[in-house]
Amino acid sequence: MFERRDVLKAGLGAIAAGIVPPPSSAGTASQAAPPTVQKPAPFSRDMVVELARALAAKPYTPPRTDLPEPFANLSYEQFVGIKTKPDAAIWRHANTGFSIEPLHRGHIFAAAVDIYVVENGAAARLAYEASRFDYGALNVPETLPDLSFSGFRVLHAQNGGAEAELAIFQGASFYRAVARGQNLGVTARGLSIRTADPRGEEFPSFRSFWIEKPALSDNALVIHALLDSPSVAGVYRFTLRPGEATLIDTELTLYPRTAVDHLGIAGFAGASLFTPLDRPRLDDWRPMVADINGIQMLSGQGEWLWRPVSNRESLQFSSFVDDNPRGFGSLIRQRDIDDYEDDQQHWERRPSLWVEPLGEWGEGALQLVEIPSESEINANIVAYWRPKTALVAGKETSFAYRQFWCWEPPTRPPLAIAMSARSGRAPGAKLRRFIVVFSGDVLADPQRTTQLKAALTTSPGLATNIRTYLNPSAKSCRVAFDVDPAGENYCELRLVLQSDERPISETWLYRWTS
Repeated sequence: MFERRDVLKAGLGAIAAGIVPPPSSAGTASQAAPPTVQKPAPFSRDMVVELARALAAKPYTPPRTDLPEPFANLSYEQFVGIKTKPDAAIWRHANTGFSIEPLHRGHIFAAAVDIYVVENGAAARLAYEASRFDYGALNVPETLPDLSFSGFRVLHAQNGGAEAELAIFQGASFYRAVARGQNLGVTARGLSIRTADPRGEEFPSFRSFWIEKPALSDNALVIHALLDSPSVAGVYRFTLRPGEATLIDTELTLYPRTAVDHLGIAGFAGASLFTPLDRPRLDDWRPMVADINGIQMLSGQGEWLWRPVSNRESLQFSSFVDDNPRGFGSLIRQRDIDDYEDDQQHWERRPSLWVEPLGEWGEGALQLVEIPSESEINANIVAYWRPKTALVAGKETSFAYRQFWCWEPPTRPPLAIAMSARSGRAPGAKLRRFIVVFSGDVLADPQRTTQLKAALTTSPGLATNIRTYLNPSAKSCRVAFDVDPAGENYCELRLVLQSDERPISETWLYRWTS
């Protein structure tokens, strides 16, 4: 029988040592074998909490990244050529509604991650076996040591149909999910530390996962994770619920080794190579390449903000200060393939990600970082909630939030929204012209639009030639204006439609840079 202290000692020792498996757990490349687990031990969330506390009390040890040949220096093509065999998925034939595909290590995913399967209150480590994988063109030795994994993919079968990818946890503290019918897009981050900070960014990593075997009637999957970094250890509990939108409830507690004054909670990242607002320096046949159209925020005071994102010439930071935000996220509003003209990537099928804090988060700011990029595979748009209060060494801190990976967020402004925006050089003088298109039922109501005006402010610079073009039959309003930056290389724009001095649209924000 296992005693609690023995389980904790074994778990922490394995993490610190990088987990050196016994010879019996090695696999062969030619032998077919079903998924196997090592000896089970009692499991509870309290056990993971105690592991995190014990880990935080010790000096940081980086995760194991050594790999034998031929996996030590895989190219991207070689790495993506390694596939998990269908029959190697956990619970593939167990009628749980979910199955788990362990993912191989290699390329940029060299860090070892341990996966534990939890059944009937006991957790057993999933052993690496070469027979789980199809290695493509790689010449793999007959016998391999236990390499552990780089992460895992979650598959889900809805209404008795074929399984489809639901989520993937792989690399540092990154994970992604999709709603029904979507492609992978924006990436969530379990924790951000000093993102784009001159002191250098720190990337916390999930070191171990415990995945509870679900019942078919639950339609939910619970995943526990142990996070570690030089500054912080942490424990996470994810509850995944698939449907028209995929919900992920996240509960986390952090155990700081050191003080952390630049912390990011509920962060996410995605690509924006170019949009009609920043038509580019790049010669491309497509009108837009982006899996984030903009950042939406519902402030604690009830104001709806919309901030389109851009691929900048230089690193840009924006901060939206708030107290107890009600929600924020990255949205895709352009859902027509004609907006992108890309039949391979299908940017219009990428998920929107909406985050709702659970409980009060207090004072802080939604931070937006826009990073120059010349590649559509670079996640150059990063956003996260930065608490005003720093983490104190030795003081536990908890957060909780719900993510909606969706086509449309569950909460929408009861106002007109900014569906699209364009910019370009205005005729004549050195002015910049903007066109912002608002859409909503309110724009078809003559009682709400009799005194319609576009309230626009610029700082610095001057806005001129402001015009509105209302189209009630289309429930839309186009706002055109020119901006004179007055010799400055940037200008903050703030636009809202008003009627009788009251807002009838969300607030459109944008930073123009030269």
